[in-house]
Amino acid sequence: MRLNFWKDFLDLLYPRNCVQCGIALLDFEPHFCTKCQGTLPVASYHLYPFDNDLTTKVKGLTQVNRVMAFLRFSKKGKSQHLLHLLKYRNMPEIGEELGRLYGIELMSKGYQEEWDLIVPVPLHPMKQKRRGYNQSEKFAKGLSKSLQINRISVLERVKFTETQTKKSRLERLENVDEVFSLKKDANISGQRILLADDVITTGATLCACSNVLLAHGAKHVDLITIAAGGR
Repeated sequence: MRLNFWKDFLDLLYPRNCVQCGIALLDFEPHFCTKCQGTLPVASYHLYPFDNDLTTKVKGLTQVNRVMAFLRFSKKGKSQHLLHLLKYRNMPEIGEELGRLYGIELMSKGYQEEWDLIVPVPLHPMKQKRRGYNQSEKFAKGLSKSLQINRISVLERVKFTETQTKKSRLERLENVDEVFSLKKDANISGQRILLADDVITTGATLCACSNVLLAHGAKHVDLITIAAGGR
């Protein structure tokens, strides 16, 4: 009874609301209400991960293996709204919850045996300090919890780059050239790696990271993001 009292008291002081629509959450709803979770624009890339428009996008830029995204991105749509909250409104829990939900779906399809490590795409230290967290690491954390696969940050961003948002495909590729490196003393030789990021557009950032991992002995690298977007 005492536990219930304090829980009710805390809920009164700090109400838990759906991150999508804002209504009060029930006890069994972590971050999304049941309705909003059911209307997420879920994609089906994990059902054909070796041959889809995302694998076509990165072909020739890195050694193509699986490429998957949880949500379909659309301008002014639900996925864009969630990414905006995650990246610019100090809501890291969104990334972790989306990772958890996608991990559950991947588990149901037997993917938990496919990887040894989950590696997030890193932010530059200056940008991470400003934001307070790395949104890709939060997504990787949720995936790790559901898939029960170790999450490890073995990559570092050694150059500060301008935002990719308004750059062309060629400009994005040039913008991430020699930006990433493997951390000192990291050993990924022979590891099957799931590389996680928030969104894939041209694929330039993910491919740059993938190439670093492959160059240091990773057996293979699969790419996974919260959302897949235009261009």
